[in-house]
Amino acid sequence: MFERFATRSYKLERLDTGDYTPEEYAKWHREMKYIHRLFGEMRALRRSMMAAIESRGGESVSVLDVGAGSGELLRAVRRWLGASRPFLVGAELNAKAARAIYRGSAVGEIEALQCDALHLPFADSSFDHVYGSLFLHHLDDAAAIDLLTEMSRVAAHSIFIVDLHRSPLAYYFYRVASFFTLQQFTREDGALSILRSFKPAELQVLAERAGLRNIKVRRSFAYRLVLSGNK
Repeated sequence: MFERFATRSYKLERLDTGDYTPEEYAKWHREMKYIHRLFGEMRALRRSMMAAIESRGGESVSVLDVGAGSGELLRAVRRWLGASRPFLVGAELNAKAARAIYRGSAVGEIEALQCDALHLPFADSSFDHVYGSLFLHHLDDAAAIDLLTEMSRVAAHSIFIVDLHRSPLAYYFYRVASFFTLQQFTREDGALSILRSFKPAELQVLAERAGLRNIKVRRSFAYRLVLSGNK
């Protein structure tokens, strides 16, 4: 029964193949806002990257969100930073998502750029911190290593990855909870996301192969994992 959780699944999600309608995609974005708030991405990011920002102090900080979606997490980072004037950028391959970052943010508050996460158009050490949330599991192992390498290249201090913890409890809890709250597209892709995701030791190995240093993998609320490290 639990053999399917021993190793990652590499079956592609509909989100990755493009097999969805515009209506499903729009609703997915709305549901992801709910998921980020309820299921742990905001909590994980606040207790990891924000703690690192606060410990360093200073009046300004620059942050890049890789695979930013509609910018929900970036807007949370902006609120957490309060009166400071951070430089926040969302990198997103999907043109509709990149436009949504602008639509949901005040003028000049957050910048958005449509680009390939594996070839970020930034110089080395362009941002203090770089993070990605619920993105790494969409990649196979080789591409995941490339992503971690590229993120660390443009990060002056540290990178943070928030992703799912592959486990039977996470999978079956999600299947039951999502049945009553989410559309079929989000339910099915979410379940597959868990099967495509990681165990702590697997994230550690990927980070090591990407050449990261000071690697830490922590468990977080709602079956999330947080990977941190630097180049």
